[in-house]
Amino acid sequence: MATTETLLNHWIEGREESSRSGRTGEVTNSATGDVVTQVPFADADEVDAAVQAAVTAAPAWESASLSERTRIMFAFRELLHARREEMARLVTIEHGKVADDALGEVQRELELVEFACGLAQLLKGEHSWQVSRGVDSYTLRQPIGVVAGITPFNFPSMVPGWMFPLAIAAGNTFVLKPSEQDPSASMLLAEMLAEAGLPSGVFNVVHGDREAVDALLTHPRVNAVSFVGSTPVARHVYETATTHGKRAQALGGAKNHAVVLPDADLDYAADQIVAGAYGSSGQRCMAVSAVVAVGEAGDALVEKLSERLERLVVGPGDVPDSQVGPLVSAAARDRVRGLVDAGVDEGADLVRDGRDVAVEGHENGFFIGPCLFDRVEPDMRIYKTEIFGPVLVVLRRQTLDDSIELINANPWGNGAAIFTRNGGAARAFQLRTSAGMIGINVPIPVPMSYYSFGGWKASLFGDIHIHGPEGLRFYTRGKVVSSRWSDAADTPINLAFPTAN
Repeated sequence: MATTETLLNHWIEGREESSRSGRTGEVTNSATGDVVTQVPFADADEVDAAVQAAVTAAPAWESASLSERTRIMFAFRELLHARREEMARLVTIEHGKVADDALGEVQRELELVEFACGLAQLLKGEHSWQVSRGVDSYTLRQPIGVVAGITPFNFPSMVPGWMFPLAIAAGNTFVLKPSEQDPSASMLLAEMLAEAGLPSGVFNVVHGDREAVDALLTHPRVNAVSFVGSTPVARHVYETATTHGKRAQALGGAKNHAVVLPDADLDYAADQIVAGAYGSSGQRCMAVSAVVAVGEAGDALVEKLSERLERLVVGPGDVPDSQVGPLVSAAARDRVRGLVDAGVDEGADLVRDGRDVAVEGHENGFFIGPCLFDRVEPDMRIYKTEIFGPVLVVLRRQTLDDSIELINANPWGNGAAIFTRNGGAARAFQLRTSAGMIGINVPIPVPMSYYSFGGWKASLFGDIHIHGPEGLRFYTRGKVVSSRWSDAADTPINLAFPTAN
């Protein structure tokens, strides 16, 4: 492998800061296997420096006017739009996404920033006049102080955008710990925020591994933590943060189901399921990873899925014809291969095998082609495990009720979809299925920025979803004010419990 001497820096107090910990990790080009940069692993002192910068900046930023905060968000939005292709290229190199998928990620981040630009409207409180004689009541939502975001490799630009635009626009200061596997996008975000006029210390970036994460989770000046990642780590983040008195939302893993009824348009369903399952090489927390084929839909659907997989082009993300890019790392590729091996060993029918895909000129890349299993059972590892790769499993059930029962028995509950022409069936599915996001003839029901994102069961620890209206509630605290400005002579001493009069 080719190796570069480039070493990323942290971003603290509005500028790049060299790491002093002495620990680093390699960041690779997923399509070639080459090392493109080194990422520093912060120690507790470096995390503390970032938090202290955020603490110092917090009073002035909290007192900044809504107009000032909004102007900066608008300026940042324009810079991100202007440099969206540069951001997408970074994502493609380090993550492996094909170009249009990476651009789509940046577009969704732009929409999240646009939602944050409307914060002046969103933060309006309520006012009640004369709730008692001479007394008015009204509500405020105030920032909670220093907040941290810990984000995954699969959306290095968009998932931070679920967090910091809304948190910062609401008056908080922010410390981001991005994935060490594709960290460069976070530094570009920091540069653009500074160029947009964000004061020093309001947004900070520290790179690292578990040591940096735990330092944030236990730091006494961090008041809230947002996390997206695997379920075991989400549980650790939530339990550690809340034990240390912090507000926390921790989004975990998923096994998203798509139920296909016999009355569905099977060609449409197959097109949508392939897009939902194999986009980003399956490295999405909302990817379709399990199909439940109901009754006579099964054989025809599997045939149509297989036909479409034969036509998919596997290749590096910077080649225009590529549709399925590499996985993020050699470890990820090897893990997915091992799970496919396990599915074969357990007796599932491997309809399409992508384990030995070869990409000419990119023999050291982290590629695995689309894989499709049929006749999978719930006790198989390929069903019980979040594979996080280009692997789709098909289970067979006889009725819609059986399908809903299967989904509800699964420990995860991020998203679920149904393909049908029957409105009654769709309505029953949306009401009875235990998942936080439901798609009706939509394979990946990811809500727009003005709705909140979040799952149920082991897909979310905490009771507040991310971005949208619930995100605003997470990053602010409510306060109710009761106000009286009457003459003191009009308010004699009364020791009874106060009531309206």
